Amino acid sequence: MSERRALLRRIRVWLAVFIVCLVLSGLTAFPLVHELHWAEDLLRSSASPVPEHFPALMEWITKVRTGLDEADAKYPFVLYGTDWLAFAHLVIAVAFYGPYRDPVRNIWVIEFGMIACAGIIPLALICGPIRSIPFWWSVIDMSFGVFGVIPLLVVRRMIKQLEASQRTPRPEPAPTTAPATEPAT
Repeated sequence: MSERRALLRRIRVWLAVFIVCLVLSGLTAFPLVHELHWAEDLLRSSASPVPEHFPALMEWITKVRTGLDEADAKYPFVLYGTDWLAFAHLVIAVAFYGPYRDPVRNIWVIEFGMIACAGIIPLALICGPIRSIPFWWSVIDMSFGVFGVIPLLVVRRMIKQLEASQRTPRPEPAPTTAPATEPAT
């Protein structure tokens, strides 16, 4: 029984980390304009080697920051799309509470997450070029799917172990035998 509890605890730790990462990812989609200003300032600082060693990255950050500034100033409703992106991350994080509570019953949420992680790759490969995203940035986006699926694979394997342990019948205690009595005459 303690082995099952330990397995359930490990599943819950992995899921808690995954949920926290989804929530943080979602929360960072709300203040994009401010984050890009902060990132650009940080990368342009004298301590940063980025402008010298990674000029394409610096150029891309500046281009994205400029685009967000213009959208925010002239067309702020465009940024409403990133608010929905943030909301989607938060809603998906809530869905993972189901497997946290009852992993075996809600393994489908883990499998759904694995499918979503796999879907990141074709989305980045198709939509990246359509939206003029540099390929190396699409690779960064695809890494979220690759790295996101790893904890889900680990959790799915552990849930399957938990399920198997629940199906394994517990050994019945040996019946106690009463001392033989002699028949009454």
